[in-house]
Amino acid sequence: MKISEAAKQIDLPVKTLRYYEEIGLVVPARGSNGYRIYRDGDLIRLRLVGRARQLGFAIDDCRSLLALQADDMRASADVKRIATAHLAVIDEKISQLQVLRGSLAPLVDACRGDEEADCAILNDFAQPIS
Repeated sequence: MKISEAAKQIDLPVKTLRYYEEIGLVVPARGSNGYRIYRDGDLIRLRLVGRARQLGFAIDDCRSLLALQADDMRASADVKRIATAHLAVIDEKISQLQVLRGSLAPLVDACRGDEEADCAILNDFAQPIS
């Protein structure tokens, strides 16, 4: 199938499919007219990459997952190792966001949010960092 049909089937923009081809994640066949021809295996790979990207996996992780998916002798432990490492990254980001929230929430609460110019948020932002 052509790129537009493939994009529709896997719910990704055509531009994304072209990018994935450009970086070598999925390399569809080419017809004699030069058009990309996506086969079932390409769609499976694109779905895998699309879902992994939705979950925040890096492109290099997607490469590793694709290699494992193509390896009939793979160990699920290898897949789990990649996912576990990514989960640790997510947990760290959540922790960092909680710290940011803990710093910003009191400022938002302290700001009157009225028509006056005085603003606790801007006053705090303008203070020297200690």
